Amino acid sequence: MTAVTTHRTAEEIGRTATGPRPLPALGETREVALPDVVEQTLPSGLRVLAARRPGVPMVELRLRVPFAGSDADHPAVAELLSSTLLTGTADRDRVEIDDELAAVGADLGVSVDPERLSIGGSGLSDGLPRVLAVLADVLTAATHPDAEVARERERLAERIAVARAQPRTIAREALQRRRFGDHPITREMPRAEEVAAVTAEQVRALQAAALVPGGSILTLVGDIDPQAAIAHVGDALAGWTAGHDARELDPPPLPDPGDLLLVHRPGSVQSQLRLSGRALRRDDDGYAALQLANLVFGGYFSSRWMENIREDKGYTYGAHSGTEFVPGGALLGVETDVASDVTAAALLETRYELGRMTAVPPSADEVEAARAYAIGSLLISLDSQGGLAGMLTSLAADGLDVDWLRAHPGRLTAVTTEQVAAAALEFFAPSTFTGVVVGDAEVIGAGVRALGGIEGP
Repeated sequence: MTAVTTHRTAEEIGRTATGPRPLPALGETREVALPDVVEQTLPSGLRVLAARRPGVPMVELRLRVPFAGSDADHPAVAELLSSTLLTGTADRDRVEIDDELAAVGADLGVSVDPERLSIGGSGLSDGLPRVLAVLADVLTAATHPDAEVARERERLAERIAVARAQPRTIAREALQRRRFGDHPITREMPRAEEVAAVTAEQVRALQAAALVPGGSILTLVGDIDPQAAIAHVGDALAGWTAGHDARELDPPPLPDPGDLLLVHRPGSVQSQLRLSGRALRRDDDGYAALQLANLVFGGYFSSRWMENIREDKGYTYGAHSGTEFVPGGALLGVETDVASDVTAAALLETRYELGRMTAVPPSADEVEAARAYAIGSLLISLDSQGGLAGMLTSLAADGLDVDWLRAHPGRLTAVTTEQVAAAALEFFAPSTFTGVVVGDAEVIGAGVRALGGIEGP
């Protein structure tokens, strides 16, 4: 006999004869135990952080090297350096590097931005000495072969040409110029023609001059003995030395409030709204209150702004606000992408929600929901070896440590509704922001100019 099944919709499942099913109460948030972190600065100036996080027999590695530069060609050369760092040394070619890492279940990747060069990866815990040997080889003896540089130069130039045509890239560059002028922090992506002009000799020269241990941070988290791991680092990287420290990025001037700049993108069917205001760094006493105020405004899916322009108005698929840390400061970012024909309406609603944060402060229920999300998402992010390694590296670069991390859930718990309201009043008033609106000015210009506070074509 064949059983008969009846399909029920999500609405039917969620309701009873007397109405919607009640949601169960949230359980107690489980605390994620954070391990002790052993730290040692090697004679070379390299800071090493190591923490035991068992569970899986793996270790996560994060190396952060300050990598600022003021030369006009620095971003292009740095990009090619990061692309070819793992392509060969005096003793290993690209295939041998890959094979040696694969033999211990490991991988390494390299990235660079105006502030830092980062090397990250993971591998089996008992293979850590072998991973460190490969890392030491590329840090001290990478040859950046002419053929590899030529190949990566062509590939990178093509990728940049494609990226520079993307609306989000255009909006990001416009926002960075609006906020920081011509400061080196704005040079996040070189131009294709700049990359095409880079030589292998320039790449090798930059490695010798800038890829140095002084001021760098190496973090290891996993199923390791921290003291033994640091000893392995000391042995493996003993030859990585230099007579000077890595170059830190100078703090940029923080932007002043002002009009939004209308950036013309001919033929665009979408617009990018990018607003930015000042924020607080993690070590500021008011950071936890600002974090909760941001969540109420636009920092997660249940925020006011998301509810307005996505759920109610249908202007966008996504809207987000959050804190961006820069040397010497922090900024609030507010961003969304909308269709051209609703650009003015979306900007109006965005300003409305910013103003409502000051005129109608977050309620106790809103603060409690944001608090639960902030604590829960923090603990989830730290539950993996990789998440903890990344966070420890970021905190160390800001002069903070695992004790700050341990105490942060308590700080979030202690914040009052009144403190969140005060943060909202100080940081979310529309008059405290600047930014850009990127789109076809011939289509959106009249509408957004009518709202006021707009300059440009």
